[in-house]
Amino acid sequence: MSKYDYIFFDLDGTLSDTAPGIINCLTFTFNSMGIAVRDQAELRKFIGPPLGESFPMYYGFSPEQTEVALKLFREHYQESGIFENAMYDGIDTLLKKLCDAGKILVVATSKPEPSARSILQRYGIDKYFMYIAGSSFDETRTKKAEVIAYALETCKIEDKSKVIMIGDRFHDVVGAKENGIDCIGILYGYGERNELEEAGAIAIAADICELTEILL
Repeated sequence: MSKYDYIFFDLDGTLSDTAPGIINCLTFTFNSMGIAVRDQAELRKFIGPPLGESFPMYYGFSPEQTEVALKLFREHYQESGIFENAMYDGIDTLLKKLCDAGKILVVATSKPEPSARSILQRYGIDKYFMYIAGSSFDETRTKKAEVIAYALETCKIEDKSKVIMIGDRFHDVVGAKENGIDCIGILYGYGERNELEEAGAIAIAADICELTEILL
């Protein structure tokens, strides 16, 4: 792994356990639209991928319904959901070790960029990252591949062979591949081993300790 100078991190399910805030805000959104949520555990599949894709995929929302749902979710998330999360134990230590080893760290998340910045600043780990790249509110940059491309361009990274992506869902792996970079999958987040293997992750870490060993 020494060939990788740049390490891109997903946020939800990779740096932070954001499930409580996202699930609560999804429940609020569906209830506001007259849709009863019987089991909040079913909403975990929404964590990670762009919500603009997940609403029509899992609930058959029309473009108009999706727009309403996104508005409701984002407003409630900014009010309360953004505070309902926690960094995974050991993340701060991992990031410090990577920086001490001379690695350049970047966040590439499908979460709106302002929200991502607020969460990382809240826990004091924004200092480790060269750049925090996220999605845009106007829906022009939502897919993981688009966010990664944006991060590569913004950070002026030309040699993609020097970049590795870290994420917990197949969207991270596929988005990385579409940009010509490798991806390591992690299992302590919200994804499953089979989805990461099928997507083409070059390695899979069960926990942060194992991820540290792989990267260093």
